[in-house]
Amino acid sequence: MITVSISPLTYQSARRPIWCAGCGDYNVLSALYGALSQVKAVPEETIIVSGIGCSGRLPGFVNSYGFHTVHGRALPIAVGAKVARPELTVLAVGGDGDGMGIGGGHLPHVARRNPDLTYILVDNSLYGQTKGQTSATTPQGQVTSTAPYGNRDQPVNPVLLALAYGASFVARGFAGAQHHEQLTELMAQGIRHRGFGFIHVLSPCVTFNPIETYRYYQERVTNLPATHNPSDRLAALGQALAQGEKIPLGLFYQASRPTLEEGLEEIRQQAAPEGKGSLQELLEQFA
Repeated sequence: MITVSISPLTYQSARRPIWCAGCGDYNVLSALYGALSQVKAVPEETIIVSGIGCSGRLPGFVNSYGFHTVHGRALPIAVGAKVARPELTVLAVGGDGDGMGIGGGHLPHVARRNPDLTYILVDNSLYGQTKGQTSATTPQGQVTSTAPYGNRDQPVNPVLLALAYGASFVARGFAGAQHHEQLTELMAQGIRHRGFGFIHVLSPCVTFNPIETYRYYQERVTNLPATHNPSDRLAALGQALAQGEKIPLGLFYQASRPTLEEGLEEIRQQAAPEGKGSLQELLEQFA
């Protein structure tokens, strides 16, 4: 058997990334190139949907179809693309402000409906593109441009939320160079997973976040225990809650259940008028 390999370079577009030097988004993009290569994604059959923010620029740097949407709306538009063209490989990408702030209301409904797409949440714990304001994941007490006396709000836990909402694939990676291979593999697993894949990526902002640096995370991230069972949702919830001085990385949870597209196809079959031909044939009668 001849195995055809696709170079990660295949997925680089002609546009060069324009993030701040050292931004974690560069490593996220590089890992995505590697993941697309692993799953042998066809560029012409792949679409990446993004919202507003630093990570929202990512589709322009990938040799695929891309859709840079409005703030917080990457997920519903990605779902629409998948429902309209279920044969496509569909990914959505957004930051913590985009996905956990204004777009946070979409996550529970996408998770429970289980469309076959992968959502990469790039988390730098603030609004980077608009100069470092507090976001939904900013740690309590951290000083930002909108919280000069320290953030008073409790931050959300993206992995815990995705698990609670019923996502069928939940993982966390880190955009540090030492964890590039792991992040690439998690993305590839998420794309291969048949259902809604949620991947939380810790991505340091080198311009506006002087606290959560690469060194900060490198001292705290740790792999999930080798004994962790990704099919055990309660265990996954426990690992997500355990985040403190140590931040677990890896595949928290994976389960197999019918996708949104499969459910819609069942409805189409049930709703088809018995003995009256296809929907197209019916429409042609009234043309």
